[in-house]
Amino acid sequence: MRQWPARVRELVILGHSAGGLVSRSACHYATAADQEWQRYLQHLIFVGTPHHGAPLERWGNLVNVGLELSLFSAPYSRIAKIRSAGITDLRYAYLRHEDWRGRDRFAHSPDVRAPLPLPHGVRCYAIAAVSGKRGGSRGKASGDGIVPLDSALGRHPNPAMALQFAEPHQWIGYEMNHWDLLCHPAVYERIRRWLQKPS
Repeated sequence: MRQWPARVRELVILGHSAGGLVSRSACHYATAADQEWQRYLQHLIFVGTPHHGAPLERWGNLVNVGLELSLFSAPYSRIAKIRSAGITDLRYAYLRHEDWRGRDRFAHSPDVRAPLPLPHGVRCYAIAAVSGKRGGSRGKASGDGIVPLDSALGRHPNPAMALQFAEPHQWIGYEMNHWDLLCHPAVYERIRRWLQKPS
């Protein structure tokens, strides 16, 4: 913030996929440390962010645990453990160091996260995608092919874990996949409209 060539009046963060999780984590730690930059943060836009994890990493974890059951496949399990902490965080969207404290990140375990609400005083928006057509059932469960629809919109069966995105701050793109969200004109238009007319 101090090095920016002009005076900063407003900060907007746009996070695609895990970038949205990194942004939420950064806001949590910035608040705890009273860092100056967060006072300028006005808008936080999540694009295809797995707020409650991604099934692909959960399936990968189960496969990894299964490989360890046999002496013949155990070496492949060690290869799978090369994946980064950032990837294993995607299992349930762990955002804090405490979420992993005393636990092996490669062991199979249930979701034990403590609730972490959206940052206070910041306008937060969620963009999700569905591979099927509007009104169709195809694609709703799988969402954009990587992030389920409910996870991208912060929905959770436990009300304490659900993220409270205001209805006008949610948008679903149909007939799109996870990577389409990066460059689709409709996504850009939605972001532009939110930033021009904040609610």
